[in-house]
Amino acid sequence: MTAVDANGRDEVGAAVKRMVVAESRLTIDPATVDDTEPLNGEVLRVTSVGFLSMLIRLEDELGVTLPDDLFAGRTFRTVADLVDVVAPTYADQRAG
Repeated sequence: MTAVDANGRDEVGAAVKRMVVAESRLTIDPATVDDTEPLNGEVLRVTSVGFLSMLIRLEDELGVTLPDDLFAGRTFRTVADLVDVVAPTYADQRAG
């Protein structure tokens, strides 16, 4: 597994924030969303179906393939939880 540099993590974080804001149908600047923001809380409203749709859009935007087993047995509560899982795959596929 390739180490995730700060730039890669920032790219993934920015993409995730754009996706969660769009999925929540908000008109806020994605950069204002904190990494600790719950995916389904007072601000963001990401449903399970929306989460799946968001993953497909993330793959397209980042140019990666997110294997199904990457998400098995994991719980995603915050923006950072999703970034933590996607960033290493992004780094691996970008390096490869």
